[in-house]
Amino acid sequence: MQETDLIHDQSAGIERLLEIMRRLRDPNQGCSWDIQQDFATIAPYTIEEAYEVADAIDRQAWDELKGELGDLLFQSVFHAQMATEAGHFTFQDVVATMSNKMVQRHPHVFGDESRDKSAEQQTADWETVKAAERAEKAQTGTLDGVAVGLPALLRAYKLQKRAARVGFDWPAVTDVIDKIAEEAAELVEARDTLTQSEVEEEFGDLMFVMANLGRHLGVEPEAALRRANAKFIRRFEGVEAKLAARGKRPEDSDLAEMDALWDEVKAEARKIPAQ
Repeated sequence: MQETDLIHDQSAGIERLLEIMRRLRDPNQGCSWDIQQDFATIAPYTIEEAYEVADAIDRQAWDELKGELGDLLFQSVFHAQMATEAGHFTFQDVVATMSNKMVQRHPHVFGDESRDKSAEQQTADWETVKAAERAEKAQTGTLDGVAVGLPALLRAYKLQKRAARVGFDWPAVTDVIDKIAEEAAELVEARDTLTQSEVEEEFGDLMFVMANLGRHLGVEPEAALRRANAKFIRRFEGVEAKLAARGKRPEDSDLAEMDALWDEVKAEARKIPAQ
């Protein structure tokens, strides 16, 4: 099959996408924007696409999810094409690496180990395998391998989770709540007496402990904050709609009026049955 035929063959699957990416990066016939990109410039788009996948799932927008997953897949293809050009690895190497990893980490499915294990035991086995993989990479510290590029809140959660596996953890939720009160008091003191840099440090400490509370409660803080953001948007848009019905905009209102409308929006939302 000719390359042009492959590009226009809608049944060709992943091979079609790989060829499209190769053509986009072709120095003679490709797209000037795609040709100019490198790993560093594409990485922010990769992160953005991952969040758009999460957003579609949160909204249960299944029709959109197909496209968002495609966008995220395209990011992998883009990075793999650049790696191929640089002689690092190919997309097929990426596929082989992931396939091998999944087989290795699931001996109870693809090997001769028993499948009669609890989810907790499978998680413990998973961590044992990952620890061995980190050791092969000379990552011997407990916190080694927690990606620096993760959003800070998510990375805090993962760092705490990793430390907890070796026993560095508060034994009860009440201990975490006590620590939150302590950190909040230190933040108030910092606001009144310390420099802006020290205020930022104390604020970071408080957020770090809040992430730990989420872990103890079984709540992933990044997901919880995304939902809180979405709820804030819904409610504030409701306030704007009520103001518009009065012929006003937020800047034409005041806090007292908007706060009252906020309470109305909240009350109305509670009357709507869950979908």
